[in-house]
Amino acid sequence: MNSVTPENYLPNATDKMPCVSTYMDQMKRPSGLSPVLETAIMVEQILSEFRLKKEHLKEVMRRMMREMDRGLRVETHQEASVKMLPTYVCSTPEGSEVGDFLALDLGGTNFRVMLVKVGEDEERGWKVETKHQMYSIPQDAMTGTAEMLFDYIAECISDFLNRQHIKHKKLPLGFTFSFPVRHEDIDKGILLNWTKGFKASGAEGNNVVGLLRDAIKRRGDFEMDVVAMVNDTVATMISCYYEDRSCEVGMIVGTGCNACYMEEMRTVELVEGEEGKMCVNTEWGAFGANGELEEFRLEYDKVVDESSLNPGQQLYEKLISGKYMGELVRLVLVKLVNEELLFKGEASDLLKTRGSFETGYVSQIESDSGDRKQIYNILSTLGVLPSELDCDIVRLACESVSTRAAHMCGAGLAGVINRMRERRSQEALKITVGVDGSVYKLHPCFQHRFHKVVRELTPHCDITFIQSEEGSGRGAALISAVACKMAACMLTQ
Repeated sequence: MNSVTPENYLPNATDKMPCVSTYMDQMKRPSGLSPVLETAIMVEQILSEFRLKKEHLKEVMRRMMREMDRGLRVETHQEASVKMLPTYVCSTPEGSEVGDFLALDLGGTNFRVMLVKVGEDEERGWKVETKHQMYSIPQDAMTGTAEMLFDYIAECISDFLNRQHIKHKKLPLGFTFSFPVRHEDIDKGILLNWTKGFKASGAEGNNVVGLLRDAIKRRGDFEMDVVAMVNDTVATMISCYYEDRSCEVGMIVGTGCNACYMEEMRTVELVEGEEGKMCVNTEWGAFGANGELEEFRLEYDKVVDESSLNPGQQLYEKLISGKYMGELVRLVLVKLVNEELLFKGEASDLLKTRGSFETGYVSQIESDSGDRKQIYNILSTLGVLPSELDCDIVRLACESVSTRAAHMCGAGLAGVINRMRERRSQEALKITVGVDGSVYKLHPCFQHRFHKVVRELTPHCDITFIQSEEGSGRGAALISAVACKMAACMLTQ
């Protein structure tokens, strides 16, 4: 074995692996390495693959910006991996939009129906009150037919209206639909492809709002005026604009990962018009489809991709989002077991089972206070009885996967923000980013790691991050309010 130093093999590890730090001084002994320290060094060599240098992140950022440009241009839009979809959201709430609105939020395994009351407020221009109900989407609705899925959604709406005693009202409805959609207007969008485990047949290539309207009509026990459909990133941005008028970027890091921002109309070639701005849904989860990420994808990423419902698609999202993070950690742990570096070389049947290591475990393990009790309990539920060193190695594996996710995500957002600054020809850009999603909100270290990379890669920008509360629903309602007001203005002209 080559001569080693702690700095080369265990960067920042001494405060993360107490068992390892106990043996650090043995590296100075002429008799060589202890078994524990030798294990730690081999673990570090395996996990070091997840570490991205600043020049790597800059390259990811540059490639993201290049694909964004290609997505905006008519001649390169089709082959671009980042589709840069126009949303037809050109206006932001002014504060004079009031009324009751219904909001739907479909973007993962849970579906939310929300009643949003937008009223006037002397201090802030308007106030927003919400009531909501969560519904779990059955697997057969996710992977059956479009009719089954949208009939289930209509059933949930009917149940919610009954609970709120408002079934007699015909309310404007805003639909947050968090999948790749090509908008033809604010209330018309064609589903390009399902993501996040959905596979309902008969939906791709069809107008999503039309599918919802048809399901409501089939049910026949209530009426609803669907006035706007938006992506969850757009809803998040608009919701946070309510808090901070500098918010021009919306982002989700949860089951999926995506971002939107306000782009100069003159560069959105897919839509006519030169004046003002339009919100563009980047759909950056598909970044990598043209090979942009190949040198950064590891063996674990390839296994996750190949066993997913959409192999070869959403490659950037699969490096970051909560749908895949736990499985990536599980594959790393199995690799360490196979190398006889963990659990004495023996994995339980449960640990060998795909999907058994939940992404929530990653957050819980990295939240462990240092006594390892939380880590021990989680591993016990997976059928293994770990040593202290095992617990520390598992924590390092979680940190490696989640840190890479935060850094990769940060490189993408830095590309968006730097592009905004360049297009506006500003030496310095002051911008607010609205963020939602379970990974961003619940992981104990993701925000810090992510913010740090974004700021390092955007030296000429002053960035504020706002965490959205009920962003998807509230934002959809506010956009619906804007859409209703715009329609009313057009009728009076």
